[in-house]
Amino acid sequence: MLLYVDDMLLTNQSMTKIARVKRLLNLEFEMKDLGHAKKIQGLKIIRNRKEKVLYLSHVDYHKRVLERFNLKGAKLVITLLAQHFKLSKEQELKSNEDITYMQKVPYASVVGSIMYSMVCCRPDLSYSISEVSRFMANLGKRYWEAAKWVLRYIFRTIDVGLKCANQGEVPNIEGYMDFDFARSIDTRKSITGYAF
Repeated sequence: MLLYVDDMLLTNQSMTKIARVKRLLNLEFEMKDLGHAKKIQGLKIIRNRKEKVLYLSHVDYHKRVLERFNLKGAKLVITLLAQHFKLSKEQELKSNEDITYMQKVPYASVVGSIMYSMVCCRPDLSYSISEVSRFMANLGKRYWEAAKWVLRYIFRTIDVGLKCANQGEVPNIEGYMDFDFARSIDTRKSITGYAF
């Protein structure tokens, strides 16, 4: 059972058990059964029962985020965070003009919006989020450019999500790993990423 404020999602292999839980909850609370789940908290749920595939995406959420930050018609990019973004603490704000400019920028909201999508159905955004959120306390304009770049990538890949498929009796697990030696300009630490 997934519960968030007044939205609830029940899941089980047995429809009998789901019906029983619904009856019990209905005795205590006023409830409205909306049938099979199609969306919860902006997360679109698409099922193909015949092929045993479940697909989760944030298409509508991404559209709202892009509209909110005036990037709906922005130029699309094909890479998540381009190599020319060498983010460093040296790029922090120094002039009063830059500080005034960045105070008007909704940087934390952009990072939070991207992070919500990453947690729900876009793990591919993890590295970019770690990069653009490193110096939230004293941002430079270069960080804002990088965050907008990530949003432009999301706009290009707006329909990307998680696909969960039944592979039969024996699950097929694949692992991928990548690392970037001494990527951090400030600390010269390496960054490693993996996915299964």
